[in-house]
This record gives sequence, structure tokens and C-alpha cells, in this order.
Amino acid sequence: MVRIGVSLGLTVLLLCIATAASARQPDPRLSLTEPELAWIGDQVFQNECAGRRECLVHWNVGEAFPSLGIGHFIWYPQGQEGRFVESFPALISHMKARSVSLPDWLAEDPVPDAPWPNRASFQAEAGSDRVTALRDFLADTKAVQADFILRRARASLDKVVAAAPANERAFIRARLGELSASPGGAYALIDYVNFKGEGVSPQERYDGQGWGLLQVLQAMSAEPNRPALTRFREAAAQVLTRRADNAERPIERERWLPGWLKRLETYREPADVSI
Repeated sequence: MVRIGVSLGLTVLLLCIATAASARQPDPRLSLTEPELAWIGDQVFQNECAGRRECLVHWNVGEAFPSLGIGHFIWYPQGQEGRFVESFPALISHMKARSVSLPDWLAEDPVPDAPWPNRASFQAEAGSDRVTALRDFLADTKAVQADFILRRARASLDKVVAAAPANERAFIRARLGELSASPGGAYALIDYVNFKGEGVSPQERYDGQGWGLLQVLQAMSAEPNRPALTRFREAAAQVLTRRADNAERPIERERWLPGWLKRLETYREPADVSI
């Protein structure tokens, strides 16, 4: 009886300690005010499009899909699949749920595939009425797109924690909590998920190594006296450089990597403290 009592008491004590430790960890909720979300949406648009309207409907050289909206959401043509997670159909589904009025050809259920089979066919239609109308539609719905990016990032946090090895989950959650506690850190989390994904898909790997949010959090140095956002920025640079080094196509190292690293430099706290 004494042994049972001691064992039970020890168990309760350990549970209390674990609960208290969990309570001390910052909660990665990504709770943002409307001005903060608007600022983040503007930052994402600047990152992806440099604020250029024509970039809202675009097909990059070297890619097998067009990119659309402020977050350059991926949209695969019919019969085309790739290692990158498609996001534009999910955006349209989000808009439907928000009762946004859609162009008739996008309002089909399910969301149709991209109407251009390749970049050449897109370029031939780049000035068409349909592309112009789509660009106008995306320019008018930036706030809804920013909300979609936020919701996607929120859903990603639990996925990232769950995908981490069991012995890493506590510090992954703690790092998410540190970052989400400030507008700059929240922006970095939201933008990186939109930019390079969660890091949980087995298809998003080169030589078995991913480049998503999970991999960046794992690479963050454990230096509590240095700002979490600084450590995140440095870790992201390491992870993206590794991806470029592992890539088969030289375009990733020669053309894309410098732009990725430049984008990471925007991961700083906003100068306007009222945001």
C-alpha cells in the first residue's frame, strides 16, 4: 500500500510539473489584430510581387505551374503533379466559404485545374480578357487572401509539432511560441509557410532533406539571449542554402537562392510600433 501511495504521489507530482512547464511555454496562437494582418498581407505581396499588379497572375521561368495572388499560390494544370503542395484551389474554396463572388469559370465544384497546359500557352494568353479579369479579381480580394494565409499558417503549427520527432516537440512548440509573440515573428512564420511550406510532406525533399518550417525550427540555435526572430532568419538561410546545394537544377542555386535570402532579410520587427 505504501508503494502504491508513493508511486501515485510521484505520478501526480510529475504531471503537475509537466503541466506547469507547459503553461510557462508561450502559446503559438498567431493572434493578430486587423492592422497586423494587413501589414503582413502587404509584406507577403511585396515579397512575392514587389507590389506589381501584373504579378498577381504569373508563370515563373523554370516552373511547371502558374502562381497567383498575393501569396503566389500554386495552381497545377490538368494532369500535372509535382513535389510542391498546390494551394490556389484551397484559396478558392476558402473564398467560397466566405461567400466571395467568384468569376463563373472559377466557381465550379470542384475547383478546376489551371487552364494553361504550359508556360508557353500562358504567355500566349497573358493579355487576354480572362487573365486580365482574374488579375483584377485577385487585386480586389487581397484581404481575403491574407486571411487565408493566416488560417493556413495557424493550421500548420499543429501539423509541424505533430510531425516532429517526439523528443523534439516541446522545443519546437516553444520556438513557435517565441516567434508568434511578436508581429515580426508572426510574419516570419506566416510568410515562410506560404513561401516554402510546412516541411511535413515527404515529396518536398531533396536528398531526403526538407526545407519547410519544421526544418527551419529544428535548425534554430538554442541561444535564449538572442532574439528568436534573428535565430529563425539565420536557420532559414542555412536550410534554403542546403536545398539549393541539393537541387539538380542550377537555376535554384544561380537564380532563386539570392532572391530567397533577400526575402529572409525582411523577417524583422515592423518599424511602426503601433502595428
